[in-house]
Amino acid sequence: MKIHMSLFNCKDKVAVVTGSSRGIGRAMALRLAEHGARVVVSSRKADACEAVAREIRAIGSEALVIPAHIGRKEDLQRLVDTTVQAWGGIDTLVCNAAVNPYFGPAAGMSDESYDRVMDANVKGNFWLCNMAIPHMIGRPDPSVIIVSSIGGLRGSASLGVYALSKAADMQLARNIAVEFGHAGVRANCIAPGLVRTDFARALWEDPAILKKRLRDAPLGRIGEPDEIAGAAVFLASSASRFMTGQTIVIDGGVTAGMPASALEEEQ
Repeated sequence: MKIHMSLFNCKDKVAVVTGSSRGIGRAMALRLAEHGARVVVSSRKADACEAVAREIRAIGSEALVIPAHIGRKEDLQRLVDTTVQAWGGIDTLVCNAAVNPYFGPAAGMSDESYDRVMDANVKGNFWLCNMAIPHMIGRPDPSVIIVSSIGGLRGSASLGVYALSKAADMQLARNIAVEFGHAGVRANCIAPGLVRTDFARALWEDPAILKKRLRDAPLGRIGEPDEIAGAAVFLASSASRFMTGQTIVIDGGVTAGMPASALEEEQ
């Protein structure tokens, strides 16, 4: 069988990645760059973005730093406008940035914290997609990638509103797929499980939570940021040209079910 080396090629694609100064976003930015994309590195802090941009340039790829806060509409518009002005359009939009200021029962969450989560994780992505998609239409294979979470597939006693926002992100991808499929724009979600990032530190540094997650995961471990990045390369490339409106779950098997050892322990 002939192997098509260009299947995951992202050469000359313009990829905007929010929240790309660390964690999953950083891993996605680096991997997209490795596969040939010109990457816009964006998060709140310019110096942190510059550090990632230097890594990208060191491997011979192009990087542009445009700091932006996902909860501020004017920042997102500047992110899109500056990208288009510099590189002529957008091929891949990765909505990765998110917030979660509260850990505990949803009934105890303040209105302020609720608004922060929904404004950043849902409204911010909604704004950014609406701003970017007009500049994606007409490109060879435009792709919107929204980083959701397995929290959007399950109830949670401690991350309820965050999970609510991530379920909304899955629906946002489906809506974009239906509304813009006629123009060739694809939209999909990636739903990671627990990954070793600063964002999820409160979970994996808690011994009780980590023990339960390791017990419940068929692979018996949590994920690493780079293990999520490959899905972004897939969704940005021609390898996924017939995929839209879907959610790829990458969770070590947690949502598939508990392994026999965990079931025996419960009994």
